[in-house]
Amino acid sequence: MSADKKPRQGKVIMVTGSSGLVGKAIQKVAEEDPRPDEKFVFVSSKDADLTSRAETEALFEKHHPTHVIHLAAMVGGLFRNLRYNLDFWRNNCLINDNVLHTSHLHDVEKVVSCLSTCIFPDKTTYPIDETMIHNGPPHDSNFGYSYAKRMIDIQNRGYFVQHKRRYTSVIPTNVFGPHDNFNLEDGHVVPGLINKVYTAKKNGTPFTIWGTGAPLRQFIYSIDLARLFLWVLREYDEVDPIILSVGEEDEVSIKEAAESIIRAFNFTGEVVYDTSKSDGQFKKTASNAKLRKFLPDFKFTPLDVAIKETVDWFVENYDTARK
Repeated sequence: MSADKKPRQGKVIMVTGSSGLVGKAIQKVAEEDPRPDEKFVFVSSKDADLTSRAETEALFEKHHPTHVIHLAAMVGGLFRNLRYNLDFWRNNCLINDNVLHTSHLHDVEKVVSCLSTCIFPDKTTYPIDETMIHNGPPHDSNFGYSYAKRMIDIQNRGYFVQHKRRYTSVIPTNVFGPHDNFNLEDGHVVPGLINKVYTAKKNGTPFTIWGTGAPLRQFIYSIDLARLFLWVLREYDEVDPIILSVGEEDEVSIKEAAESIIRAFNFTGEVVYDTSKSDGQFKKTASNAKLRKFLPDFKFTPLDVAIKETVDWFVENYDTARK
């Protein structure tokens, strides 16, 4: 525990897990709109193993953060989750407890942790909102990861009740953008489709979409999410989580997202829907009413613009992006 109580000169905002999609977006937004009273420190697994209390403590001793944006997590696709649910539970619980409790011991003023819509009950009504997180078990496929993320909300409540800490969390919907995981094995929908169209265009082969393309999703551009993250850090004063998402009216089908990607690539080849593959969950609609109560005028980047910027980044960084 840090014993020194030196007067703090402005905010030192430490971002864990900063080498990923959301961390890179926060770095870009923070650099484009610097504030004189804010210093950002971006750390990743290269800097510390956050499952280790000693390494977490050393990281806080080195940087003396006043604020923390907590993105670090053990993540993986469906196959890895199915095989290693216990590992996802244990490692994420260790990471989260180390970051939150070390923040408390070092008198960090605010922690904003990143959750996921997969934490919501598997059987639920739509649209889902922030009050429904603990209403039933999550989907069996990734229960370890989901419960570990849910426990951040419980721990935040505990720090508030016992120590009056204002530690909170955000729940983004389907994030995409530069620095995404474009791996076809365990990437998400948009980056996977971008990689597929690129390959189809390069090889002159059909672009194959799994399923009918009918399922609906709310996609949020990583740059928009980063702006909202910084708003939560600076302005949002509740301990209870907040969903960061486009509205229900901006839900689009997988087919519409694919067509936007096709336009971004000027792809003129054959498009095939492989209906032998499952569509998965038809919809996961989330309400952004709470966000809109605070920020009624926030402008989200139009989907076509966001996808074009992501496609351009992928093409420019192809060799590293698809790994």
